[in-house]
Amino acid sequence: MDRASRVLLMERLTRDGEQIARHFGLRYKSLDAERANVTSRYGVCYADGSIRIRLRHAVTGRPLKYSSLVNTLCHELAHLRHFNHGARFKAFYFELLDFARARGIYRPGSVPAPAPAAAPRPAAPAAPSRPTQLTLFIEDEHRVLARRRSPSAG
Repeated sequence: MDRASRVLLMERLTRDGEQIARHFGLRYKSLDAERANVTSRYGVCYADGSIRIRLRHAVTGRPLKYSSLVNTLCHELAHLRHFNHGARFKAFYFELLDFARARGIYRPGSVPAPAPAAAPRPAAPAAPSRPTQLTLFIEDEHRVLARRRSPSAG
């Protein structure tokens, strides 16, 4: 991804993040792309409200789908209210995703290119059920914990 594409992508993600945050009364300090050499996470929310989002897949290096970026953004925005992964965090995270889906910001399964600000968004496809979302979230958490527990090679 070249610099101009990265800038456009972050501008779009920032606009969408501001819309979501404003609706839920959330405030964050900054939203930036994660450094390329960080491979242990897809996003992080610091206590000062700074949010960093990975734009490329940690293993393949390919650009992530916009829906994946929005999913990660919603996860990190949820940390602004609940700085943990407890039940209230998960419920709020799903609420953020539901709002983003209703606004056409979060469209899992689609691979839209960064769109200009004035481009209309097509209707969002049917959403997976909450139990499916929760299962996917829990499976991802288990993978993260398993990686942390496994001894690193070398």
